[in-house]
Amino acid sequence: MRQIVLDTETTGMDYNDGHRIIEIGCVELESRRLTGNDLHMYIHPDREIDQGAIEVHGITLESLENEPRFEEIAERLVAYLAGAELIIHNAPFDLGFLNHELGRVNAQHVKLEQAGSVIDTLVDARQRFPGQRNSLDALCKRLEIDNSNRELHGALLDAQLLADVYLRMTGGQIDIGLAAESEDSSNALAGSDLASYLAAGARPRVQRASADEGDAHEAYLDMLGQAAGGDALWRTLNG
Repeated sequence: MRQIVLDTETTGMDYNDGHRIIEIGCVELESRRLTGNDLHMYIHPDREIDQGAIEVHGITLESLENEPRFEEIAERLVAYLAGAELIIHNAPFDLGFLNHELGRVNAQHVKLEQAGSVIDTLVDARQRFPGQRNSLDALCKRLEIDNSNRELHGALLDAQLLADVYLRMTGGQIDIGLAAESEDSSNALAGSDLASYLAAGARPRVQRASADEGDAHEAYLDMLGQAAGGDALWRTLNG
């Protein structure tokens, strides 16, 4: 089976407000093996990039001055994705932008989720790791995947990391960190036996966010607040 792990970077949070895609990164898997046939494109958005977005991915309008417009790369992108199952973290965000961009080029465009199957790794992770943080960084840490080069978001880097996360997360039964910190192995229960584990009176360990993760979260809230024209709802509720 051919699968494409996909990620995008954008000028802002909502395509309904005129925001555009500025970077696309795709990693190809064939029968769960990396093929090296990846796709990476920068795109000129013909609009300014929100400052909050720049703080997340570091891409400025000036750096895109010589990059193609989306209509110039649309045919190549569609041909590359054709027939593949898509793997995306928080799929509604990326699919919303992609479908909007493709619809601008071709009014008869069939939405990607209708043309083929899509795996949302965020939904999958929430089912596998209930009650835990399931951002890409959190999953990399939990699954022991090196993401030390991820100082900023980047579509290709994030797609590469997500490919590793997906392969490891779906490669078989994994320990999700619920084992009691006891030398008695009878207390080390896997996630599949969570109900029995909790019934025995044990509780999952709390994984605190690091300082870097906290800073990234605050930057994300800043971007959400800017997009909403006020402070992020999370800060309002937790103020």
